[in-house]
Amino acid sequence: MVQTIVPLDNANYALEKLRELLRSGAVSSDGKLPTERALSEQLGVGRRAIRRALEVLEAEGEIWRRQGAGTFLGPRPGEWSGSMDAIVAGTDFMEIMEVRLRIEPQLAQLAAMRAKPAELARMRDLASKIKESDDADARELWDGALHRQIAQSARNQLFLAIFDMINHVRQDEAWQNIRERARSGGTVGIAYAQHEGIIDAIARRDPAKAGEAMRQHLLMLQERLVRATSMDHNMSDAEDLPETG
Repeated sequence: MVQTIVPLDNANYALEKLRELLRSGAVSSDGKLPTERALSEQLGVGRRAIRRALEVLEAEGEIWRRQGAGTFLGPRPGEWSGSMDAIVAGTDFMEIMEVRLRIEPQLAQLAAMRAKPAELARMRDLASKIKESDDADARELWDGALHRQIAQSARNQLFLAIFDMINHVRQDEAWQNIRERARSGGTVGIAYAQHEGIIDAIARRDPAKAGEAMRQHLLMLQERLVRATSMDHNMSDAEDLPETG
């Protein structure tokens, strides 16, 4: 009787054993697989073979891996959903505005070509709700809804995905606070009028006017944000100055 000896570096054997492991359901409740070292010891094959077998399973969509986090059962989740919070946390208000100024005028132009009558009516309704709101949270909610309706009306899924990632920052309380201070003074009425101007241009099917109206609206907001953050820095610097007697 011939006894088959499986080499430690047999990747095909490792792949077969890993498939059996996945089929057995013997994976933790969070879907995380054991480390390569643990799998090597558990299955009795070398780590090199385990690593190659995992590469095959990942290519097949059976597992996904993230450096520093581990290996997980199932297909890789959407990149936006997994990294959105980290991206937003690693940026600042000015970077957000720089990106908004690049894409939202384009979205307004596309909306002027593609928006349906029902969507235009929705835009006007949302603009009214912004005016009627009496607290910062409500204003942010309806303002975000208006800008997203314009983005949706552009009918470009890639643009919309990017917009949603940027718009995610509205959930941050610090953003709401600084936006509310940026709205102070006479800019509130101007912003309302700008919203109406953007919607009117979209309704007239005038892409150039819609894009420019959106650009001017965002430029005003950017300027107000710069002033608000500059005031914060100045106050912080003043607090750091030594007292004089």
